[in-house]
Amino acid sequence: MVSPTQVPDVLLNNGVAVPQVGLGVFKVPEDATQRTVELALEAGYRHIDTAAGYYNEAGVGAALRATGLHRREIFVTTKLRNGDQGFESALQAFEDSREALDVEVVDLYLVHWPVPSRGLYVETWRAFEKLYADGAARAIDVSNFLPDHLARLLAETDVVPAVNQIEVHPTYQQRATQDATRAAGIAVEAYSPLGRGTDLDAPAVTSIAETHGVTPAQVVLRWHLQHDRIVIPKSVDPRRIATNIDLFGFELTAGEVAAIDGLDSDVRLGSDPATAAFSQYPS
Repeated sequence: MVSPTQVPDVLLNNGVAVPQVGLGVFKVPEDATQRTVELALEAGYRHIDTAAGYYNEAGVGAALRATGLHRREIFVTTKLRNGDQGFESALQAFEDSREALDVEVVDLYLVHWPVPSRGLYVETWRAFEKLYADGAARAIDVSNFLPDHLARLLAETDVVPAVNQIEVHPTYQQRATQDATRAAGIAVEAYSPLGRGTDLDAPAVTSIAETHGVTPAQVVLRWHLQHDRIVIPKSVDPRRIATNIDLFGFELTAGEVAAIDGLDSDVRLGSDPATAAFSQYPS
């Protein structure tokens, strides 16, 4: 077990601190979610990332009720489903998520995708600003926002997002989007941080893992941390859940970080926020 105190916090632009390593529950079945989250909490995780579109918020909520930890010790993220964009519908969807999670306050609430073809993300963000002003969400955030989406949001609304959660892994690093995100004072959070496992066989990764006596996944996650990204690896395997947070007994050299940086091939695994039709989005 990793002590939660070993996991550094990232201080967001509104002063909220988020544990830098969290557990993602994308595609974890509802009937497996409670046990998976309980295993994660036992392993030292204090940051859980779900979404309305994952259809397992209730399982996360059940784990929160079952744990002996105080609610304020666990950082909970969820996201708005694409079909619920719009001012009034976003407010109602938040209440549905809050009920499923059985929490009074959501720590991080994200617009899951910009869906520019619908043209609703600015209106949706105004609902998020209301939730933030009301204290229902400690931080409001976006996901899959490209530089032009961020620029429009910043120009037309008042509250700067605290986080932009985007696909980042060794072979797809989205450097321009990361740069635009950081330039606006927004933290970068990486989903699919291991490239859904496809990046773990790269010789640069496996050789570094052998040098340090750790797993390839630990090498890649450590690489993210040394680039100051928040990471939310997903697993249902107890051993991998434990090793994916055990990242604080070694450090990559500058040369090792550069070697992984050099793996970028600009090949996205998920949908492209700029071009995908609404029906192609995963939620």
